[in-house]
Amino acid sequence: MTSTTHISRHIRSNRGAAVVALAAATALLTGCSSDDGKSDNPLTGGKASGDSVVVGSNNFYESTLLADIYGEALKAKGIKVTYKPNIGSRETTYGLLKNGSVSVLPEYNGALLAYLDPKAAPKSTEATTEAITAKLGSKLTVLKPSPAQDKDSVTVNADTAKKYHLTGKSSIADLKDIAKDLVIGGSPEFQTRQQGLVGLKSVYGVEFKSFKALDVGGPLTQAALSKNAVQAADILTTDPNIAKEKYVVLQDPKNLFGFQNVQPLVYKSALPQKGVDALNAVSAKLDTTTLLKLGAQIQVEHKDPLDVAKAWLKSAGLA
Repeated sequence: MTSTTHISRHIRSNRGAAVVALAAATALLTGCSSDDGKSDNPLTGGKASGDSVVVGSNNFYESTLLADIYGEALKAKGIKVTYKPNIGSRETTYGLLKNGSVSVLPEYNGALLAYLDPKAAPKSTEATTEAITAKLGSKLTVLKPSPAQDKDSVTVNADTAKKYHLTGKSSIADLKDIAKDLVIGGSPEFQTRQQGLVGLKSVYGVEFKSFKALDVGGPLTQAALSKNAVQAADILTTDPNIAKEKYVVLQDPKNLFGFQNVQPLVYKSALPQKGVDALNAVSAKLDTTTLLKLGAQIQVEHKDPLDVAKAWLKSAGLA
């Protein structure tokens, strides 16, 4: 199977990023950036000064792509940008936003809200934004959400779908009687999150035979799913490998995975108004179809995320 993560000049290895993040998160040291604005260590570096904006990303390819889009859109408005890519999971990056070590981070509104308030059950994108705003620290805000969505999902491989007669119309609930025979894979955080094993049990009554800690829908997860080391996995719904590998994404009628619009999370004092306007302009033009096409350029065509980001911004009239 072709690797789904292209290791470009500015992306740290997915396999090590989460470990590094967890080990270093409590020791944020002042560091320096490389000549291209990429920090040598995604967890070092002080708060931005002047009009400098620190754009971070979580440890999966799409977050890095979105961070590159945000950063290059800000640069187009004359704002100095430093990148801190591939930092780790939300449990790490949210803390860096709160203390101002990171200025801007691409987020998914439903997942962010589930982190802030596991009991929240908004009925619309607007309600999701309102609920996030009510729970954020006073120094943080979210900007306008984009129409683009990328949801977590419970996805099974082709062999499992055939064995249990699962199709694209099947629901997560259809796993209730068979999950005891299945191994599910995903990021380590998927095991303890409401939008993960906890919610699958409480919302759908689904309990799996076992859980295998892998990555965030990346090469480890997809290799395990394709080789049947796991029969189900958390795969992001804009992943072009779903069609390529004939995976089956199960429906989520109870909306466990919520609304997942791409939305910038911002440390207020670090982003000038022209930066706010630039990121809102990005959100206005970024839809799910675009996100899928951009992802395919990285995962299937193996292009550098930064190059993909620059090309899309130019085509959208934003750079």
